[in-house]
Amino acid sequence: MMTRRRSPAATAPRLLGAALLLLLVGRGAGHAAGCCQTCVCASNIVSCPRRNLSGVPAELPRHAAVLDLSYNSIARLRAEWSPVKLPRLRSLVLSHNGLGFLSSEAFVQVARLRHLDLSSNVLRLLDELVFQPLKQLEVLLLYNNRISQIDRSAFAGLAGLQKVYLSQNLLSRFPLELVKEKVRPKKFVLLDVSSNRMKSVPLPELQALPAHVRNSLYFHDNPLSCSCGLYGLLARWHVRGLSSASDFRAEHVCYPAGQKKAGPWAVFQLDRLLNCSAVTVMDEEAYLDDFLVLRCDSKLRDTSKTWVTPQGNGTGVVLPDGSLQVGPLRVEDTGVYTCFAVGESLNETIYVSVKVHNFTQGEASPHMNTGYTTLAGCLASVVLVLVYLYLTPCRCPCCRRLGRDAGVPSSAASASPAREERRRVAFADPKDPLGRNGRLGPDREEGREEPARSSVSSDTPIVV
Repeated sequence: MMTRRRSPAATAPRLLGAALLLLLVGRGAGHAAGCCQTCVCASNIVSCPRRNLSGVPAELPRHAAVLDLSYNSIARLRAEWSPVKLPRLRSLVLSHNGLGFLSSEAFVQVARLRHLDLSSNVLRLLDELVFQPLKQLEVLLLYNNRISQIDRSAFAGLAGLQKVYLSQNLLSRFPLELVKEKVRPKKFVLLDVSSNRMKSVPLPELQALPAHVRNSLYFHDNPLSCSCGLYGLLARWHVRGLSSASDFRAEHVCYPAGQKKAGPWAVFQLDRLLNCSAVTVMDEEAYLDDFLVLRCDSKLRDTSKTWVTPQGNGTGVVLPDGSLQVGPLRVEDTGVYTCFAVGESLNETIYVSVKVHNFTQGEASPHMNTGYTTLAGCLASVVLVLVYLYLTPCRCPCCRRLGRDAGVPSSAASASPAREERRRVAFADPKDPLGRNGRLGPDREEGREEPARSSVSSDTPIVV
C-alpha cells in the first residue's frame, strides 16, 4: 500500500523539542537560580510551553541559549519584548501563540539567533528588513500562518540562512529573492513554499539553479497553470532524482487554462494530456573548434569531483567549481562524459551526453544546404507557373497604338466594343504566295489597307 509522504514542514526536524526533553530529563528539571517560576530551566535551556502566557516572563536568565514559549497567547512581539537582554540566545520558539504582529525591531536584542520558529500563528505579512538584525540565522520556520505578502527585502542581510519553511500560507508570488543566484545566501539549501496559492512559478530561473538547491525546493500542492514548461521542469528534476520532484510526485498538480471547474491534472501526465515533448537531461550540442564547459551539477554540497571522458584520455581542464572545460572540440569528442561527486556520506554519478557537429558554427550543415537549394527551386518553379497563368497582356492605350502602327494583330487592339461586329476569322489566302493572311490581296490596290483582322473570338485556330 502506498503511503503519502509528509511535507517538509511536517517532517522538519523537531530536534529542538527533543533536545529540550533530553536535557530536562538528563540534567534534572527545576527552577534554577535566576529562572522565572512559570518556566522550567535546565542549564541554559528555558522551557515555558502551555503556561497561558500573554507576554514573555520578566525573570529570564541572561545566559539562556534556548527559549521555548510555544502554545501560549503571545499575540504581539514588540521591540522590547524581553525585559532583559539575551545576548547568548540561539533558539527562540514562538509557535502556536496566535502571534499576528512583529515589530521591525523585535529581534534587535537577540541578534545571535540561529533557529527561529514562528510557525502555526496568524501572521499576515512580512515587512521590509524585519529579520535584518539576525545575521547568523540559519533556520526560519513560518509555515501554517496566513502570510499573503512578503516584502522583497524581508530576508535581506541574512547571510547565514540555510532553510526557510513557508508552506501552508496564502502566498501568490514565488519568493525568488531567496534563491536567486546573486542574492542567495551562500549556504542556502532548502525552501518550502508548498500548499500556497501560487498560479505560476519562474520556470527559467528555477531550472538555472544548482542541483543542491533544486533538490530541496518544494512548491507542490499549488494551483499552478498547466503548461509543457512546467512538465519539462519537473520531468527533468524527476529524472535527476531530485527529492522535490520524486518524493512528492503525486502532489504536483496543475489546473488547465480556461477550465475553472475542471479538477486538477497530474503534472507528470501532461505529456499525454497536452502532448508535451519528451524530456532529455543534460544533453549538450557543440560545433567544431568550440569550447564547452560541462557542469557537474551534483545535488550534494561540498563534494570532490572527478571526470572521465569518452576516450579515457583525460582531455579537458577541471575548473575550480568542478566543471570540465573541453576544446577546441573535434568530432571524436562526441560521447558521454561522467562526473563522480564524492561527499562525506553519499556519492553521486552524473552523465553528460555531448554531440559535436562536423562543421563550425558559422557554416551551414550539408543537409541544410540541400534543403535550402530544394526549397529555392520549388519557389522559383511556383513563381514561373503563376507568371505564365496570370500575367495578362498590356491594355494601356500606348500598347494599342503600337500594335496598329506595327500592323500586328493584337487582342488588345481589337477589344473595343465598336469593332465587335467587324471581327472575322482570317484564313490564309491560297492565292497569296507571301502568306499575308488576307491583309492585302493581289487584287487590292497597293495604297489601300484593310483593317486588321483578329481571331480572338473565333473557335477555329489560325493556320500559319
